[in-house]
Amino acid sequence: MFNKFPALRRVGLYVIFSYLALVLVNNSGLSFDNMWVIYTPMFIGIYVFSRWLDSRLGSNSADSSAAPVNTDDNKGGFG
Repeated sequence: MFNKFPALRRVGLYVIFSYLALVLVNNSGLSFDNMWVIYTPMFIGIYVFSRWLDSRLGSNSADSSAAPVNTDDNKGGFG
């Protein structure tokens, strides 16, 4: 299903990692006056990581779904 809808895979990865990071930060006991000091770099890092992971997952699924190519030139054909 995720191979047909890469945007859904991308959003799913981001949501999962964002949720895990929020749970980790909120349960860590950190308390700043402005939590955006922690959240902003965290969400940027999660975005970069999820895009990287999605590109790795996308390239693996594209390679496995491609039709095999016959590289043996000695079988069949003319010449």
